[in-house]
Amino acid sequence: MRLYQLYVTQNECYKSGRTIAPQGIMVHSTGANNPKLSRYVGPDDGRLGKNPYNNHWNQLRPDGRQICCHAFVGKLADGTVATYQILPWTMRGWHCASGPKGSGNNTLIGFEVCEDGLTDRAYFEAVYRESVELCIHLCKLFHCGADTVIDHAEGYKKGIASNHADISHWLRRYGLTMEDFRTAVAKGLAEKI
Repeated sequence: MRLYQLYVTQNECYKSGRTIAPQGIMVHSTGANNPKLSRYVGPDDGRLGKNPYNNHWNQLRPDGRQICCHAFVGKLADGTVATYQILPWTMRGWHCASGPKGSGNNTLIGFEVCEDGLTDRAYFEAVYRESVELCIHLCKLFHCGADTVIDHAEGYKKGIASNHADISHWLRRYGLTMEDFRTAVAKGLAEKI
């Protein structure tokens, strides 16, 4: 895993300063054909690359919305895959809205995987591996099991998130499920490092 940190200090979520005691992780994907981290993380720190539209999430309300996750997984300027943490892990994010049973924002760390056109197997495998490694890291950090890792679609089914299909729609293209993802996380947690 390649983990960098660039907090979105101008985002309204960051400014609110609310905290959580993380009890699990929610995996999201961006739903847009743009695998570049610079689309969401900014300003450029020398690794990200320039965002010509300056529409990253380090602004009060990105795209006019109250949104903010804890991290993004995607491509750096050099084309390699990495993770950028944009909120402290214990800060309450705005990544899944709510459902009839409350909000996953109150208990879950949420991160987004930058989608491409959903046809590049090599990119998918790289972000899948990076995402699994991020979940292993976070599970160890907050003493959570792999069973506490869900995607946005599962959050909706549990009544703690808005209605979204991510990230299962992307996993299915490559014959995988969230159960496979959790199995990979559990395997990593079981290995002695």
